[in-house]
Amino acid sequence: SSRVVSDSARVSSGPWLSLSFWVSWEKMTTRLRRTRKRRGSITMGYGRVGKHRKHPSGRGNAGGQHHQRINFDKYHPGYFGKVGMRHWHIKKNSEFCPTVNVAKVMSFAPEETKDNKVPVIDVTKKGYFKVLGRGLPARPVIVKARFFSKFAEKKIKAAGGACVLTA
Repeated sequence: SSRVVSDSARVSSGPWLSLSFWVSWEKMTTRLRRTRKRRGSITMGYGRVGKHRKHPSGRGNAGGQHHQRINFDKYHPGYFGKVGMRHWHIKKNSEFCPTVNVAKVMSFAPEETKDNKVPVIDVTKKGYFKVLGRGLPARPVIVKARFFSKFAEKKIKAAGGACVLTA
């Protein structure tokens, strides 16, 4: 009951139709393959004693603590086991606090408020959380930030400005 299936019948129905679109790599020319030269050599270059079998030492990382221990200890030390204590709810950015000095805060003021009225500057909009005290404010300014150093607060208030804490 061996029936010959033509190529046209194979393409028209069945799973072959979907596979033909997925295969996009180019096939190497058959006459240039290594197998052509090895035809007739019985073992095809894999030897008679340790024959070419499927997965003789297991798949993937199998045997890392058993028959492949020397390889893992030599080239991947510390792969197995645990180190340290577990931290249940770690917050990676808890210490994230970009800072800016008082001297640079005036450069964040909008152009229209630089000459006439007191500017309101929100440094958190520029990506800074804390205002530090290096430099002097050129004129009164209202600064909004999450944190102020005591020297920054003193200098801003001495110039006639105000420090507003934001969340």
